[in-house]
Amino acid sequence: MNRSDKMVLGINGGALGGHLGGWRHPDSFPDTTMRLERMVDTAVTAEQGKFDFMFLADGNGVRQMDKPLLFAANSPSDRPSVFEPVTLYAALSQHTKRIGFVATATTSYEEPFTIARKFASLDHLSGGRAAWNLVTTQYVEDAKNFNRDEHMGREERYERARESLDVVRSLWESWAEDAFLQDKATGQYLDPARVRLTDHRGKYFKVKGPLNVSRTPQGQPVVFMAGQSDDGKELAAYGGEGLFGTAASKQEAQAEYADIKGRMPKYGRPDEALKILPGLSIYVGRTSSEADELYDELQSLISPALGVTYLSKIVGMDLTNVPLDGPLPQKPAGQGLGGTAIGRSVHEMAEREGLSVRQAYERVLPAMAGNMVKGTPAQVVDFMEDWFRSQACDGFIL
Repeated sequence: MNRSDKMVLGINGGALGGHLGGWRHPDSFPDTTMRLERMVDTAVTAEQGKFDFMFLADGNGVRQMDKPLLFAANSPSDRPSVFEPVTLYAALSQHTKRIGFVATATTSYEEPFTIARKFASLDHLSGGRAAWNLVTTQYVEDAKNFNRDEHMGREERYERARESLDVVRSLWESWAEDAFLQDKATGQYLDPARVRLTDHRGKYFKVKGPLNVSRTPQGQPVVFMAGQSDDGKELAAYGGEGLFGTAASKQEAQAEYADIKGRMPKYGRPDEALKILPGLSIYVGRTSSEADELYDELQSLISPALGVTYLSKIVGMDLTNVPLDGPLPQKPAGQGLGGTAIGRSVHEMAEREGLSVRQAYERVLPAMAGNMVKGTPAQVVDFMEDWFRSQACDGFIL
């Protein structure tokens, strides 16, 4: 296996932070709703900290309206009022010089031409720092915002995603790097021989092309993915360059890493072409006890009622009537384990470690269902280096 010695580090850059109670902390931003200056602060700080990229998860609707407690608290993944990420990154790119920008766009509801144009434009505006987080959207209610009564099935979503990816990349190849001559002496602005049509006619899309954006500084913006189902892993092996991992332990991460990298040769891709980045929540202090104090302070800002409601959302089943200190129940046979890979991972962790409902939400929420480390900077670095050198990951999204 060929691996870079450089760990890739990204930050999940929402102004609310990653902890369910973090926005209530006295040292957090006093307000965050549609405040550009908060996002500028976050991006500039991340760049000063030498992060490789900033990531923003995104959705296509207001969520949790049927769960008043979660809706009122605005849990971090719900995003009832947020900037469209590509638009936001166009603004942030003017305040930064190096950090990359990973924005989410769904192949289930957006056309390949629109996706290709948005990210090509962002790549130009940022000087070659754009990346597309390709998602298929698993939230059923989003379909109703796009002229559909029902969400398309998993198989169709992933078939459509793969075709969309091919079309987008073909559109990004519309123009040669030297196509726009802009020769004032001869009056020739562009070379017609240096552009090509896409002429795609597939199962889901018909796209003529070319893209009305010149070749970008990167040539091809980077493509990230987040799916951890078998279909998602296969799509990542086929065409992903970054993958947000969901493993909840080093052993699970190593197995996931080997599985996905092992799928790449059949697509003619070297394994180093894809960087797998698990989520990692960090609670850091100058001493271990200081880190513990910060963690306990944040935990105190989550009520048990809110914790149970949010855990119910993550695992895909209603836990409100389950005893708080009783075991986290498994889903009935035939219903699968959670609606997402994160939900399945939480169920498996709870079963493996015998966690109660309370213990499960106390474990899961500070890490937003990913992994967590508390301690001094040295302890945090040791944890990250161990995972990296153990081929559990190529870096982290913090």
